[in-house]
Amino acid sequence: MEAWSLNVQGICKAYGSKVALAPTTEQFPEHSFTCIVGRSGCGKTTLLRLLGGLEATDAGSIALPAGLRVAPVFQEPRLMPWLNVAENITFAARHNKSLDKGRLPELLRLLELEGAEHLYPKQLSGGMAQRVSLGRTLFYNPDIILMDEPFSALDYFTRQGLQQTLLRLYAEERKTIIFVTHDVEEALLLGDRVLIMNNGGVCSTLPVELPRPRQAATAEFQQLRQTILNRL
Repeated sequence: MEAWSLNVQGICKAYGSKVALAPTTEQFPEHSFTCIVGRSGCGKTTLLRLLGGLEATDAGSIALPAGLRVAPVFQEPRLMPWLNVAENITFAARHNKSLDKGRLPELLRLLELEGAEHLYPKQLSGGMAQRVSLGRTLFYNPDIILMDEPFSALDYFTRQGLQQTLLRLYAEERKTIIFVTHDVEEALLLGDRVLIMNNGGVCSTLPVELPRPRQAATAEFQQLRQTILNRL
């Protein structure tokens, strides 16, 4: 299959008289990691919801090659408490027999959940629960993963661990990731580029060409961080 991209042309959204997303045109190439930052109410989550088909656009178009899958990872894990880790991850197989449960051991390895497959959500830490949520999305095997501040409720050390897990998954699974965050440092640690949003639109795009693993203490990193803060 030839390289593809998710192409967005002039999409916009309003709720009554309030413009949530001004006309926006962007391209999200295959196997790219795009982070979106901006102040509260700038349109980040609205853009993500439109990309995921959770809401309809008022105008414009979203073009994705036929057969490609899009799936979200939410801020809260939203696990089913009556199912254990393995059952939560493979839940989509109940409704889609084409999904292969034989992939479960590999996902448990990637997510560092080996040995936890029989635990229930109430027995999990916040970081483990979010790993299970990510595993559930990966089991569905989407081409594009939409992530809306998935680590914002976690403590610093758990968040760091999950950031590294996500980067490993990005490298091994070769997904296209669109990641919304309030945290400029997180955006620079993760993304290949950063979209900066303000007043319902993308006001700037910043490529991040630093090699991974990235160190926030370096002068280059801090210069990019300050550039984003200035544009916000």
